[in-house]
Order: sequence, then C-alpha cells, then structure tokens
Amino acid sequence: MTVKLFRNAAIHTPVDRGRPAAGSAQGEIAVFAKGTLLTEGGRIVAVGAEESVTARLNRRPDMEIDCGGACLIPGFVDPHTHICFAERREREFELRRAGTPYLEILRQGGGILSSVRAVRAASEEELFETTAENVLSALSLGTTTMEIKSGYGLDTESELKMLRVIDRIRRETPLDVTATFMGAHAVPEEFRGNADGFVDLIVDEMIPAVVGQAIADSCDIFCEEGIFSVAQSRRLLEAARKAGLKLRAHVDEVHDTGGAALAGELAVLSAEHLLAANDEGLKAMAAAGVIADLLPATAYSLRKPYARARRMIELGLPVACATDCNPGSCFCESMPFIFGLAVMNMDMTPEEALTATTLNSAYSAGLAGRVGSLDEGKSADFLLLDAETPAGIAYHAGVSPVLAVYKRGEHVA
Repeated sequence: MTVKLFRNAAIHTPVDRGRPAAGSAQGEIAVFAKGTLLTEGGRIVAVGAEESVTARLNRRPDMEIDCGGACLIPGFVDPHTHICFAERREREFELRRAGTPYLEILRQGGGILSSVRAVRAASEEELFETTAENVLSALSLGTTTMEIKSGYGLDTESELKMLRVIDRIRRETPLDVTATFMGAHAVPEEFRGNADGFVDLIVDEMIPAVVGQAIADSCDIFCEEGIFSVAQSRRLLEAARKAGLKLRAHVDEVHDTGGAALAGELAVLSAEHLLAANDEGLKAMAAAGVIADLLPATAYSLRKPYARARRMIELGLPVACATDCNPGSCFCESMPFIFGLAVMNMDMTPEEALTATTLNSAYSAGLAGRVGSLDEGKSADFLLLDAETPAGIAYHAGVSPVLAVYKRGEHVA
C-alpha cells in the first residue's frame, strides 16, 4: 500500500473521544504548528510533530509532500443537504426578497412542491447530472463527506428514484455519502388537506419499499406548523425506527411546535434547524445526546434570526453545522461560507466552528468512525488552506480558502 508523508503543515484537528464534542469540549482542538501527517493506503497512520510521526516509518515513503506551512484541517463533513434536485427556484428568491413568507410560497404550490414537480418529470440521468454538478462543486470547496436527503419525490416511485441517484453519487464521486429518506418533506398536492392519509402512505408503503431498496441509512421529517404535526412526526419516526432506519427531524424552523422536545423524547440522531426551539426542548435534546444540526445559510437566505448556537453549547448540546443546500431556501454548497457565518453571526469561536463542520458533523452523518478528525485509523480526508489557522476561513470572507482537497490520501480537487 502507498505510504505518503505530508510535512510542514500547521495542523488543526478536533480529537475524537468516542462521542460528539459538547460544551467546553466543542472548542478543544489539537494543534501542531509544524505538523506532519503519515498515511498508508488512504488511512491515517500518525499525526503530530514531525519527529514523532517519522519515528513510525518503517520504510521510505512512496511520496513526500511539503505543505509549505499551509493550515491543514480535516475535510468538511456536510451533514444536512437537499442537493439532489432537478431545477433551481430562482424566481422564489425574488418573491422572498419582496416579502412573501416561505410558508405562503409553499401554500401557493411553490417551494418544495415546485421541486417535486421537477423531480417527478426528470429522468434519472438528468437528476444525476444536476446533482453531480453541485456535489462536485461542494468537493472543490472542501466537502469530503456529505449527507443527502430525498424528499422532492413525495411518491414511492420518485423517492426511490432519488435514492438511486444518491447511491450513484456515493459510488461515482470521491465523496463519502450517507442517504436519508425524507418522504415526509411536505404534503403533496394529491394529498392536500389530508396529511394523515399521506403519513399512512409513507408508513405502510414507502418505508417498507425504501428499506427493501437498502440505500437509505436514515429517515427524516419536516415537523412544522401547517406541514406535519408532532403527533404525525412521532408516528412516522417510530415506524422508521422499527424498520431499522436511523432518525433525524427538521424541527422548530419557523414556529416553536415542540419539535425539539420530540427529538429529545425519541433520542433521534440529529435535530435540524432549531431557529425557534425553546430552552426546555434544547435541554431534552442535550439529555438524550441529540446533535443540533444548525443551518446558518438558511437563516441568512431567509433573513431570519440565527439559531442560538451559544446557548446550545452552554446547555451541553453538541453543535454541528451544515449547508442545507437546496434549490429554494438555501442554494449554497459552500462549507467555508457556513464556517464564516457560524463565527460571525452565531458567536461561535473558530475552534467550535471547526468541530461543528468536521467531527460533530461526522457524528451527525453517522460516519465518525472513519471521518471528521485526523485520528489514527481514519480516512486521510483533509484540506490545505490559504490561512495560518482555521480562523482564516472566516477572516478572508467571500472567497474559498481551500488550496487542495485530499480524499483517502489522494488529491481530488
């Protein structure tokens, strides 16, 4: 197996202690000012000061790379995306700019429902080509691992089509990808006024079909006023868990519906958005070990107050950050932008933001055993930055700081 030695790097990495980093641990970062990374067969063998790392060599490396003093961090892990879609929704951007609320756009048949019509009409190849273009753009910006949701099909055939495309992205691009079934993203037009009937369809038909397809790792639902209630969400998520899927939940994005408390009650893997979540719900999540997936670019795009990251960290909630890349409310695949928003608009330290966009995101994606930090035995996924420290990602705004992207020790972007 190929042995590579990456020398002369300013290495910054969270340290995986076997659980998501929460509270003060969220800001704990290992730093090696003149660090070295040793890889073999795409896996990390050692990381740290040059003398200690080179002592692990039992033969001359096949490749020796001088990083030129660049900052080296783990590859970004994006744990919440809707990047599998068929068409953009640029016109809705103008409607939102004019003051039309997002839920009103949805009620008018726009929003998610317009993406549903586009996905149902698109061929599988067309859907793959659009998705791959956006995924490879994310890769160039430093994302080496990504969660991708279905949810723009809203019928069994179209949801399975989306999951096949996501699986093909997993097989045909360099990224590690985890797939989430989100048939409960909205109530489709054919079930207008009958959300309970649509939940029946998901529980009785879609979930068994999805599990039989063996592509999805988890199940998600949009628990929000006017979409799916707490009771409907509980029923669907319990059915998904019984079928063997991990659980996620979009909760308390627009209104405080008690979704965060439900996430804690069910001990889901991650709860997403949380812009309107109350303290009691957040405490329930913290007690259950739920990861808070915060989506600052969505708040930016919708011009809403940001999630209370500082309060969540104080309450001992592990915080992850994601793009929420989607064609409507947040067309953004840039994790460097997310990092900057976390620092500048959510009052997170650069160290906390680094953990949020790597290690905690890896736990949210269910892949922390192999990605998210530069620890021995993990995949050699890392970035070289045009920066002295990770703080440079937020400091040098409006550009990509990523000089090089490595996946499994290979230079991929």
